[in-house]
Amino acid sequence: MYKPNDLILRSTASLITFILLGFAVYLLLAGHNSPGGGFVGGLTTSAAILLMYMAYGEKTVRKIIPVDFIFFIPLGLLIATLTGLGALLFNVPFLTQTFGVFHLPFIGEIELATAMLFDLGVYFTVFGTTMTIILTIARDQS
Repeated sequence: MYKPNDLILRSTASLITFILLGFAVYLLLAGHNSPGGGFVGGLTTSAAILLMYMAYGEKTVRKIIPVDFIFFIPLGLLIATLTGLGALLFNVPFLTQTFGVFHLPFIGEIELATAMLFDLGVYFTVFGTTMTIILTIARDQS
């Protein structure tokens, strides 16, 4: 069984993980208007979580994140599919994008687009798939 003990990796992993997670959120939010989005955001989140696995080991990360990552795959597919089907309710082609501007207290005006929901579905699907595949391979190798 793999037991990490690299002091430098453990010391920097938490900081780097938070930077990667912040960047993943940025990519997810920027994706429907510029390059990025759910796919690369999901991969970046996976890289951040896998860094924690390498630094602290599976047992410790499972205590921090007690989630079976395979759950995210159908959740993401459901969100993406419902986003596409939602357009059909308004007699427009599948996956047609629309947006609206909303006023949120203390934040101000914010633009929300249906493409953001689709990106969220892609994000969850890619994150769940990547984590499930890599962790399954890692378990089979040990």
